[in-house]
Amino acid sequence: MKSLPTFRTHRLSTWLVLGCSVIALAGCGDTPASVPTNSPLAVGTPSAAASPTAKPASTAVETTLPFKFPLTGLPTDTEVKTRPFMVMVENAPQARPQTGLDQADIVYEILAEGEITRFVSVFQSNPAETIGPVRSIRPYFVEIGDALDAVIVHAGWSQEAMDMMAGRKLSHLDEVYGDGAYYWRSTERKAPHNLYTSVDKMKQGAKAHNFRSEWNGPLLTFAKEGTSPLTGAAVSYIQIPYLQGYFVSYDYDAAAGVYKRSMEGKPHVDKETGKQLQTKNLLVLESKHKIVDKEGRREVDVFGPNKGLILQEGKSQQITWERKNGLLRAYDDKGKEVPLLPGNTWVQIVPEGTQLKME
Repeated sequence: MKSLPTFRTHRLSTWLVLGCSVIALAGCGDTPASVPTNSPLAVGTPSAAASPTAKPASTAVETTLPFKFPLTGLPTDTEVKTRPFMVMVENAPQARPQTGLDQADIVYEILAEGEITRFVSVFQSNPAETIGPVRSIRPYFVEIGDALDAVIVHAGWSQEAMDMMAGRKLSHLDEVYGDGAYYWRSTERKAPHNLYTSVDKMKQGAKAHNFRSEWNGPLLTFAKEGTSPLTGAAVSYIQIPYLQGYFVSYDYDAAAGVYKRSMEGKPHVDKETGKQLQTKNLLVLESKHKIVDKEGRREVDVFGPNKGLILQEGKSQQITWERKNGLLRAYDDKGKEVPLLPGNTWVQIVPEGTQLKME
């Protein structure tokens, strides 16, 4: 692994699960606990004085258009009321680089079995022509999709996940059992790492199944244009370890006002465009994880409350996250929701006690 500058170690606290725009609220408390001043997240935090020298790009967006996309807060000329699609995208080495993640409104990265992560990618504002490789689903992914009122798109499942979808009568497209017409296999890779879909294909499948088209999903909270709500320490680099040496990192691009993503020290790019993936909002959420069978399948808490961190435009803020009103939302130490900036969002869900490296 490439040697890194000296970092200050942080104990990650569970992080806002914005992405959880997806989870159906199940009796969460009205006011999440605030992060105490002696929280592990507060230890070794980079100095707030060490702000980037370059001025971040303005978050102001021209608002001549009359509407906004629900999951990004960006302007559009048409009111969007259609359900999003939630696609399970693989992250095994054979599946890299992936395609279409750069066009997702929200992406959650969460551990699956096999000591790898999987991407829960949510599409509503962009008509992505290629998305994948698509893989199977697990119960905690189902919870995210159900709360978001999304059409769930996958290839296979664990029995518990299928029982959950069947019991709740959730809208889903499964390539393995009957919905192959809405996917295709690439000849560039070997199965099972070569399965793809598109927004157009998913729309065809939803129509064929007569799924409800109007969205009943939750609303995200966005900051006012031209404002940055965070007042915490500057963070120009963050490294997020998962398992067996696999780690994710983000570098802040002050000129563009975004965090650019890398995996295992190399830029994480889209296969088709070659462009490095980036995000306007980055959340790292600490969550309870438990291995439940010999295959290494996990239970992952996507309800909270727990601790975490949110990063925007070179600044960070400790938060408490909790699933409320269908979303994993971030709150400050006074219990006030921390808004997102208009743009896309990546949510890193990690086990409790994960040690972050930041500078």
